[in-house]
Amino acid sequence: MIVMKFGGTSVEDASAIDRAACIVRERVPEKPIVVVSALAKVTDQLLAMARAAGAGDREKALQLSRALRERHYTVAGELLGTGVFTQFHSELGAEFDGLDELLRGLAAVRELTPRTSDNVASFGERISSKIVTAAFSARDIPARLVDSRECILTDSNHTHAIPIFDETNDRTVARLKPLVDAKRVPVMGGFIAADAQGSTTTLGRGGSDFTAAIVGAALGAERIEIWTDVDGMMTTDPNLCAGARRIKVISFDEAAELAYFGAKVLHPATLVPAIDKNIPVQVLNSRNPKNEGTRITARAPSCTNTFKAIAAKKRITVVDVVSARMLMAHGFLKSIFDVFDRHRCPVDVVSTSEVSVSLTVDSNEAIPAIAADLDKLAAVKYEGRKAIVCLVGENIRGTPGIAAKVFTAISDINVRMISQGASEINITFVVEEDDVPEAVRRLHQTFFSELDPNVFA
Repeated sequence: MIVMKFGGTSVEDASAIDRAACIVRERVPEKPIVVVSALAKVTDQLLAMARAAGAGDREKALQLSRALRERHYTVAGELLGTGVFTQFHSELGAEFDGLDELLRGLAAVRELTPRTSDNVASFGERISSKIVTAAFSARDIPARLVDSRECILTDSNHTHAIPIFDETNDRTVARLKPLVDAKRVPVMGGFIAADAQGSTTTLGRGGSDFTAAIVGAALGAERIEIWTDVDGMMTTDPNLCAGARRIKVISFDEAAELAYFGAKVLHPATLVPAIDKNIPVQVLNSRNPKNEGTRITARAPSCTNTFKAIAAKKRITVVDVVSARMLMAHGFLKSIFDVFDRHRCPVDVVSTSEVSVSLTVDSNEAIPAIAADLDKLAAVKYEGRKAIVCLVGENIRGTPGIAAKVFTAISDINVRMISQGASEINITFVVEEDDVPEAVRRLHQTFFSELDPNVFA
């Protein structure tokens, strides 16, 4: 049994869904379970209409909904033909009628809660999974629609819900295994789940990858396939460096570091359930299905290159906390991190001295409030428009002189923070956003001018 996840660009229109059907049909003997994202950009549009309705602008919200309705009608009509679509039209219409009713209610009360935001955002996957199931069935694939909310149970932390794995695993096996055993192809919407009260929750942006890994781990899948619009994981972002090359095989640890620090092919949490069950993950291109992509395994083969890839994460803010009270003080660091915890703001990179702490966070609207709380503890300043550059590779371990080689390559670029040691497989530093392209190009030239053919394409 395998799990196949198709991202937004792999189901963005009728042609993309038709390609996905061809890919799935070839794998029917392997007993696939299919997880689909919303059509490309749909989640952004749903959240935009939710915000408009929450602000009282009912007409704008309903206008956005009408445009989305027509797009889905068009895609379904092109996929299904007139006869089948006529029967399917009312089912789609009922979904959008429900969305419009929700938007009217939001506009009336002028309040958008995280719970309601999840409800609106869930429509993308709820509708795309219905269209994909109908399209597969019309192409002689024995597809069966499964509501992910029947399988994945989470806490009630809306917009970033955390799965309750024991119950989720039991529900997933009970719901999906009979279908797989009967040689049916379950089709599920990614990203969405439900809490113990039955309220719709979401797993955070990019959560469809996480859904695929949760399902794969619960059922002991042979592998998890992530179908996207690129040929796999690359040595760096091709938009930053034209010489970027495909990575054939990479370890779980390396891929997780890259995913967290800006490699957009994977959602950072995707790999956790797969790592726990040692299930390989394959990143593949739905527009180029013959390409072998990138295979992510527990242990990658040895590599002659020091690093596997360079990732960059922009829109970072550096926060500096300085106080003489830190010197020999007990509990001061805890007090600082308690502030970030209260604001649910994750910290990426940390550097400390005897009287100061510097750390990085994703730039967001909560930073002024965080700074105000920190100001009660110490002197605080923060600077935006920074970026994290991260070089990842298991060969860093025990190799002398690597850091010197890295910083010699960018010797005239101002480095704001450096972190090495928290992870044995990465070197991370912070620079100005505008310096990222030049830094990445130089580092790529330094460390990837010659490539191990067993690891890189």
